[in-house]
Amino acid sequence: MKAIGYKLPGPIDGEASLVDIDLPEPAPTGRDLLVEVKAISVNPVDFKVRRSTPPQDGGWKVLGYDASGIVRAVGSDTTLFRPGDEVFYAGSITRQGTNAELHLVDERIVGTKPASLNWAEAAALPLTTLTAWEAFFDRLDVSKPVPGAAPAILIIGGSGGVGSVAVQIARQRTDLTVIATASRPETQEWIKALGAHHILDHSKPLAPQIEALGIGAPAFVFSTTHTGDHVADIVELIAPQGRFCLIDDPAGFDIMAFKRKAVSIHHELMFTRSIYGTPDMARQGQILNEASALVDSGKLRTTLTERLSPINATNLKAVHALLESGKARGKIVLEGF
Repeated sequence: MKAIGYKLPGPIDGEASLVDIDLPEPAPTGRDLLVEVKAISVNPVDFKVRRSTPPQDGGWKVLGYDASGIVRAVGSDTTLFRPGDEVFYAGSITRQGTNAELHLVDERIVGTKPASLNWAEAAALPLTTLTAWEAFFDRLDVSKPVPGAAPAILIIGGSGGVGSVAVQIARQRTDLTVIATASRPETQEWIKALGAHHILDHSKPLAPQIEALGIGAPAFVFSTTHTGDHVADIVELIAPQGRFCLIDDPAGFDIMAFKRKAVSIHHELMFTRSIYGTPDMARQGQILNEASALVDSGKLRTTLTERLSPINATNLKAVHALLESGKARGKIVLEGF
């Protein structure tokens, strides 16, 4: 089968950073599904792994997590899907990825593809939806108010892949005032169209902008990017006893700065459940099915902004480079081998 992989981690401009290859077709066992991949999207985790992680066995490392496709075969222990089912999912960071014609994935972390979306539109959603959903409801517990705080959430990096779906989920699944950040006119318009109540410019200090809104100190802060640049602002603007969640990898910040306000700090990694096979691992499939229903009822829209074809090394390298530049908006999807 066709696939894209690498043998040595390195910069995207290296000749062998991503290579078109042929690999044997995998066979499903246990609770695995064998999925014919129709479309994939690319996330920051793809380039982070590509830059740092060699293949474990010295062979080829295949990246890719988001995918939509058709179930072609199932393992002997599967109960949730059958051949022919149309699915979407975000995969596992500990297994070979979706940059391949055929892909194995545990059925517990798979959802039924929204019927109203095409393959590319569906592939844009799984990883970011799971990340935002878990951040809001498993980490920040946004349904539990913070005493005295404004019932509001600040989403830093509102126009990126995670931010774009987080704005929508916050609007559709909570009663919070949604404040999101973007620094360019086109990205500000994007998050406005997605439903943000207020838009801030993260190239400028955030705390004065929050104060100028006149709504009080927000109960929740969800930071999707460049967290290290905003820590001092977050300390200042968040409500006492507020809750703060981040998903990126700052070089470090002084957690003690939050102690006076008794702010709880949470990390969100949507791969945790699949890495450790947690008892609630099947919750990810349930979340994707809930999101699929929201899409088909018109309450959640795809965050697809650009699509390329086919799925090959040349196109993947271009998308990796764009994501690494920090200038992407929404999600970029590749479709068809």
